[in-house]
Amino acid sequence: MAERPKGYGMTAELQEKKAAKRDANLERQGMDWMAAVTGEPFPAGSYEEALKNGVYLCKVMNKLQPGSIKKINTGSMAFKLMENVSNFLDAATAYGVPKADLFQTVDLYEAENIPQVTSAIHALGRQAQKKGYKGPALGAKPSQGNVRQFSEEQKTAGQSVIGLQMGSNKGANQAGMTFGNTRHM
Repeated sequence: MAERPKGYGMTAELQEKKAAKRDANLERQGMDWMAAVTGEPFPAGSYEEALKNGVYLCKVMNKLQPGSIKKINTGSMAFKLMENVSNFLDAATAYGVPKADLFQTVDLYEAENIPQVTSAIHALGRQAQKKGYKGPALGAKPSQGNVRQFSEEQKTAGQSVIGLQMGSNKGANQAGMTFGNTRHM
């Protein structure tokens, strides 16, 4: 009997699409940043295997916001390790990382969507900068607000200007437009 590939059809296409999104450079930046934040070397092994148990992620979160994760499970039971990842995600949400930037526990634990895990680590790095973390930075500096003050004279002058987004019909109207045959009664 012939051996079938693990995924085929749409499943294989989706796996290929996720694999294409992986960027070793972004992963390396995230690994270096986490190592600098914790002061510990990044665990040995592949990127996803090193993060799978959630211990290192919890350590990073506790360095950024001390006491945010009370207990880090170090056993080998799957549900305890997945609880670490879940605790990290909850703490990151409480820290201010948007939920849209985070991943699901299964994305990491079963290596379903590693690019999303990397994206979440970068989002955590951006949020740390935004909150004034004095340690190493990850990624571009977040933008700051550019509040402007206008006088009442400037505001009234702006009301008389028709913006280009309004468009123009250049005097066109619907007079003379007929479509199809006239209605017979």
